[in-house]
Amino acid sequence: MQETTSPESGRTQLTAAHRELLDQVLDKWSLQVLDELCEQPQRFNELRRAIPVVTQKSLTATLRRLERNGMVERVITNTRPLAVEYRITPLGTTLQELIDALLHWTTVNMPAVQSARELFDAEE
Repeated sequence: MQETTSPESGRTQLTAAHRELLDQVLDKWSLQVLDELCEQPQRFNELRRAIPVVTQKSLTATLRRLERNGMVERVITNTRPLAVEYRITPLGTTLQELIDALLHWTTVNMPAVQSARELFDAEE
């Protein structure tokens, strides 16, 4: 296991493993899928309707990535015909507060970000 705390500062260091996990859990589709599944379990097509701009290929890849990282579970329901439902796991649920905080931060700070963008673009 790689050491993640700097002895000098006591701060957690951002390692390659951290970056990889954050890239996989905080990308644009993962955030939306996790936000949807925190509300309730959903089938694939329900997620497609809830996030209409995501392609089938991207949604499939996102769900597989989240499942691999333990954030989402794929459950086969006992219905006829059989159906697959995606559910947030207890580990995935621990992200809800962080996702809400990020969404809140973007909402509060979007005007300042937009102003900074406009100023930067005007100087280019």
